[in-house]
Amino acid sequence: MNLRRLELFVAVAEELHFNRAAQRLHMAQPPLSQQIRKLEEECKVALFVRNSRNVELTAEGEVLLRHARKVLAQYAAMTAALSHAKNGELGRLRLGFVSSAAISIVPALVRQTRSRWPGIELQLREETTDVQLELIGAGALDAGIAREVRSVPGISATTLLQEPLIVAVASDHRLASRAHVRLRELHGETFIAFPRSRISRLFDHISALLHAVDVDFDISQEAVQFPTILGLVAAHLGIAIVPESMRAFAIPGLVYLDLDDDSATSTVSFICATDAVDSTLITNVLQAYKELATP
Repeated sequence: MNLRRLELFVAVAEELHFNRAAQRLHMAQPPLSQQIRKLEEECKVALFVRNSRNVELTAEGEVLLRHARKVLAQYAAMTAALSHAKNGELGRLRLGFVSSAAISIVPALVRQTRSRWPGIELQLREETTDVQLELIGAGALDAGIAREVRSVPGISATTLLQEPLIVAVASDHRLASRAHVRLRELHGETFIAFPRSRISRLFDHISALLHAVDVDFDISQEAVQFPTILGLVAAHLGIAIVPESMRAFAIPGLVYLDLDDDSATSTVSFICATDAVDSTLITNVLQAYKELATP
């Protein structure tokens, strides 16, 4: 039993007239009648009662009609789903992200992707950049939103954002009254920083920026989460350099200062395996972000 014969059968069953069914199907009546006879032979039952004036469904024909409609609807849904999947409009993307991207990128990206491609499911996982790289390499993540990824073998990185870095200080710090400062003015300060063992790329990037302008600094405390770092700054344990998106945390006793140095930015990238960069699913999610960035 093939789908085409089921389609022909449903047309005749709905029209209850071979001529009208043939016209609806854009075919001649004799081939249509021949296909219906073959279907009856295949089913080993009579599907229609034929007389000189009209056609009626037999009891067996009524049963087949109910099931044939379901089968054809399921087949249509299956082919549509396959087409959507092929075009990157349907599927699951396992997407990692650094914690700061949960503020600056992820919420808008999820909303835009759902609006643009409702069939795409984003399965989100918060991880550091280094862990994301490991998981992508192991096939446990499809893509990620990471910081300071440059020239990693087997990884494709597309820049999403050059995010300015800012300085967080306690409200009674010597620089707190300033709207902006330069990196070299932070010489001799005590910093709250990420543990290099956990967040090496951003740690190394900020350290390099400070060393480039001959800033010596001490680290008094380490913390993995940005809210913890900012809370320790407010507790007068040091200052911190953080992404601009951290302004979202309005913590009593904390002040944010802009950095005037052009180099004081952090690169946020969309990363995936090199052999997956042409995936239509990944392309569509990237397109969702580009649409967000376009005025």
